[in-house]
Amino acid sequence: MTGRNGRRIRQRGFTLIELLVVLVILGLLAGLVGPRVVGYLSRGKADTARLQVEQIAAALDLYLLDMGRYPSQREGLAALVEPPEGAGNWRGPYLRKRKLPVDPWGREYHYRYPGKEGDYDLFSLGADDTEGGEGENADIRP
Repeated sequence: MTGRNGRRIRQRGFTLIELLVVLVILGLLAGLVGPRVVGYLSRGKADTARLQVEQIAAALDLYLLDMGRYPSQREGLAALVEPPEGAGNWRGPYLRKRKLPVDPWGREYHYRYPGKEGDYDLFSLGADDTEGGEGENADIRP
């Protein structure tokens, strides 16, 4: 290609080989970094669930201070955001958002009163929604 003054203009660009080398390098980086990112994401969900369980447990303790008891099994965790029948001392809502959180996997937290492991049991069953498990599938309790 020639310019206005008759000089040859050299076009610059990438060769096919250079592009393939860059794509191979990007593929290697994705292969090495990808699994670590997925690990961080799954660990992040478990950490979020752990924090939410602790927040709900603190709200249950505030409920106990006002009502003199934990919510019954029938009342459930809903008693933290809406007054149960005949709850004269209720000073809620006990959760800041006035809404019960769901676990990071989109399911409600489990509440059992009286509890098998304490006054009450509060937990998420993890990613697999079954008791037990390891890693991302482990149960999350306060």
